[in-house]
Amino acid sequence: MIAVQGLSVAIGGTPLLRGVSFGIDRGQILGLVGESGSGKSMTALAIMGLLPPGAHAAGRVVLDGTDLLGLSEPQMCDMRGRQIGMIFQEPMTALNPVQSIGDQVAETLVIHRAATRSEALRAARRRLDRVGLPEGRFPLGRFPHELSGGQRQRVCIAMAIALRPQLLIADEPTTALDVTTQARILDLLKGLVEEERMGLLLITHDLAVVAGMADRLAVMRAGEIVEQGPVADVLRERRHPYTRALVEASAHHPGADLRPTDRPLLQVAGAVRDYPQPRLRLFARPAPFRAVDEVSFEVRRGESVGLVGESGCGKSTLTRAILGLEPLQGGEIRLDGQAVSAGQRMQASLRRKMNVVFQDPYGSFNPRHRVARLIAEPFHLTGRPVDADARVAEALVSVGLTPEDRHKFIHEFSGGQRQRIAIARALITRPELIVLDEAVSALDVRVRAQILDLLADLRARLGLSYLFISHDLHVVRAITDRVLVMQAGRIVEQGPTEKVLRAPEHPYTKELLAAAPVLEVPP
Repeated sequence: MIAVQGLSVAIGGTPLLRGVSFGIDRGQILGLVGESGSGKSMTALAIMGLLPPGAHAAGRVVLDGTDLLGLSEPQMCDMRGRQIGMIFQEPMTALNPVQSIGDQVAETLVIHRAATRSEALRAARRRLDRVGLPEGRFPLGRFPHELSGGQRQRVCIAMAIALRPQLLIADEPTTALDVTTQARILDLLKGLVEEERMGLLLITHDLAVVAGMADRLAVMRAGEIVEQGPVADVLRERRHPYTRALVEASAHHPGADLRPTDRPLLQVAGAVRDYPQPRLRLFARPAPFRAVDEVSFEVRRGESVGLVGESGCGKSTLTRAILGLEPLQGGEIRLDGQAVSAGQRMQASLRRKMNVVFQDPYGSFNPRHRVARLIAEPFHLTGRPVDADARVAEALVSVGLTPEDRHKFIHEFSGGQRQRIAIARALITRPELIVLDEAVSALDVRVRAQILDLLADLRARLGLSYLFISHDLHVVRAITDRVLVMQAGRIVEQGPTEKVLRAPEHPYTKELLAAAPVLEVPP
């Protein structure tokens, strides 16, 4: 159906892709894996004819006998949507926030089929039904901000398949989703491939996802395909050293033998967080929405505790309350015996004892400031010490960077280096507790393994405690001593990580484990 033959892309004489070749037949899924910067997304953009200005492509991209590289922009506009559909990683940025989901799905039909608005909306309704967004709960007039992340991604899939294209390209379609939502999206994509007989190019850094989805696997490094073939064959043989490194990193475990003390550092007792709901016309105001419902747990000194659950279960709300960013309507939170309060009332001495590392290692920094200022930001809340400059250098060295890096801007670093800088910022106040909110979910497998090793080393050297929030159960197993499972605002199961993940007792924990992809490497 599609044959990519010797595809090369360069910008200003700098090669980005070198002789990339692969094929996808109807009803077949090709997994394209590799680290960030390996050329995966550039390959997808070349197929779509969406290369950046100044880029030059050579080779052939043949779709049912038509070489796409030889088409004009108007001709490619006709191909996009009609013959090739694409699903992007972040559904919120891929959707128009001021346009209803019905109009966004119908738009493709209007443009390519010259359908009337009413015809296009009827067809959009059928596509939304097909991707699991039924009319009763998801009318065409809904807007993206009214949907969850998984629901928004389903809208993006409905848009991509609106005209039943021959080829569907999915670029990291589940990276930001929790395990159960990810499993539903992957099942949906696999069902579409089987029913519509379309080809699917699945771009991901998660080998476990590819192992459970794809028919064939292509491994990409530095703009080249270094190994490809049937999934089972590639994972079993691992002929190229880079393939072996990816598989080893996917199954990586820091292996630190750390023994936390029995003294509690963080104590959460009966925490309740309610949000008022809007009044509906003349009716009485509905009862508040309870995001956190009587949650209680402890994090001991030197302990790493995982917090897992689906999107919307209350993890982020609970995290903000622990950081003093959300007030509680009931219960209390104590850090080192002192009550944590929201807003400016929290003492600077208490703020110094905990810090946070966010998910996006680029979006959490101001790109106009140099690294020294970025790392020193927590001092705005705790007071700037006289040895601030020395602490910045010390923090950089502790995460494997150099003191000279403080003079650079954040765009001069790779994704893994940026997350190291985020960890350095969290260390600058010499805290006792670090909250890690999906801190490695945006990283490829080899960088993720490096960051997990770093976190284990810092915990051992500095006696840190971690509250590790993640939807990746493999990561939680690798880095935590105990795990808390959260559903609908409540902790439904908790205990030693290995015990909970090997022999779960609550049905919801069993559901999470069943949904999590597992990489089983053939012997």
